[in-house]
Amino acid sequence: MTRIKSDFLIIGSGVSGLFTALKLAPLGSVVVVTKKADYESNTNYAQGGIASVFDDKDKFEEHIKDTLESGAGLCDLEAVRVLVEEGPTRVRELLDLGVPFTRNQTGELDLAREGGHSKNRIIHSLDRTGSAVEQSLLDHVHANKNIQILENHACVDLITKHHLKDKDNLPLRCYGAYIVDTETGEVFPVLAKKTILATGGAGQVYLHTTNPNIATGDGVASAYRAGAIVKNMEFYQFHPTSLFHEQGNSFLISEAVRGHGGILREIGGRPFMKDYHDMGELAPRDIVARAIDDTMKKRGEPHVLLDITHRPANDIINHFPSIYERCKKLGIDITTDPIPVVPAAHYMCGGVATDLLGRTNIADLYACGETTCTGVHGGNRLASNSLLECLVFSHRIAGDIKSQGKLSYSAETDLIPDWNKEGTTNTEEWVLISHDLIEIKTIMSNYVGIVRSDMRLERALRRLKLISEEVKDYYNRTTVSLGLLELRNLVKVAELIVRSALLRKESRGLHFSTDYPEDRTPSRQDTILSHKL
Repeated sequence: MTRIKSDFLIIGSGVSGLFTALKLAPLGSVVVVTKKADYESNTNYAQGGIASVFDDKDKFEEHIKDTLESGAGLCDLEAVRVLVEEGPTRVRELLDLGVPFTRNQTGELDLAREGGHSKNRIIHSLDRTGSAVEQSLLDHVHANKNIQILENHACVDLITKHHLKDKDNLPLRCYGAYIVDTETGEVFPVLAKKTILATGGAGQVYLHTTNPNIATGDGVASAYRAGAIVKNMEFYQFHPTSLFHEQGNSFLISEAVRGHGGILREIGGRPFMKDYHDMGELAPRDIVARAIDDTMKKRGEPHVLLDITHRPANDIINHFPSIYERCKKLGIDITTDPIPVVPAAHYMCGGVATDLLGRTNIADLYACGETTCTGVHGGNRLASNSLLECLVFSHRIAGDIKSQGKLSYSAETDLIPDWNKEGTTNTEEWVLISHDLIEIKTIMSNYVGIVRSDMRLERALRRLKLISEEVKDYYNRTTVSLGLLELRNLVKVAELIVRSALLRKESRGLHFSTDYPEDRTPSRQDTILSHKL
């Protein structure tokens, strides 16, 4: 059977995975596992940009202050300081790699502003920043002989002592992962000295999401099953403005449109954001999303309007070419027509708990990007801090690994067994997977969305537990497939979100409970979950 040994295993090919791969390549061999094509990731869909201090009129302390305020009292100050102060250096590395960031007429970086920011500090590549960064990183990764990308492969499970026979006296350590070739169905171990999770978010747990189909929470679910601590999973950020169109597939209308002067209006035309916050359209995302949700419910309307038509047509097209082109294909000319928008699941602020070097509580297992909870986002992520987090903490992971000197495989590595598929059968019962998938998404959207209550959460948890048992039984007797793995991961992530939400007896940031609308605990308090193995 196939067995691969590599110095480093990275699961995920977004900016976190690729930036980490480039950083680790000088230290040894790197295997990058990705479920689809190497360019398919949440990064590729990021329109807005990267928040970082590049203007002489801006200061680190102001970026830190904006981040803390958006985080609703749950940010880790030390983590935020690391993010902000190390950010510009990492962005300059992207410039050195050839990322085509947009510049103004004087040749300097064009700095935009988004919700929650007090200054213009968003470095961007028109409205295609994620795609531009991803492509530049991929070009360098493909040119590096030390990096191997396994496309159309997925993580089945992280390999720990629980896969060994004599395991009682062994520490909790990651030896790599069992990986499935999704085209052939073969499952095999990839054994590594260090494993890094960079699998992105889990937006597919909801009916409406800005995330691609691959965002199924694989990193959080597999890490939790292996014994990792997860933190603050109740905070799922809904992007306030996703295109409302039956053919729009929840296409993201960037925060930058509001930063550029876009006005949110009721369908009748009345602007409403000043009813909810002094900053109006530039209020933090959680406030804007709740305002839209409340406006829709009060008026019984299926969407609201985002209006940028008061700006010159050429200015709109030049700043937002992707949005203009996509909407135009659907019969919406954003230079003359307001854009119909609704909130959609966008970003997972909680995740696998890591320290400031990307280390989890499992030895030799690191995590970075949206998969993690580093403490920088708190109860609500400040716009465009996500790509910055990917860069800063990927660099820190590589730095920590480099500081350890010459690495060797754990003594138990050669004892890792091949994948055992005895007792499982191939099945064509895709309908079982698709029905469970739709039910999970519906439960989460109806009961665990922007506004929650204990009654809704308890009902959601009861139903999810039933689905979880069905999926577990189906998984144990069925040959591994990508659809089954994603279903298994999504139901686990859904459970973690609901359990975390039930533990938070207050409304804070992205978690708004009708049972505790005003109850805010006076001190920073994280929601911690771990799996007792």
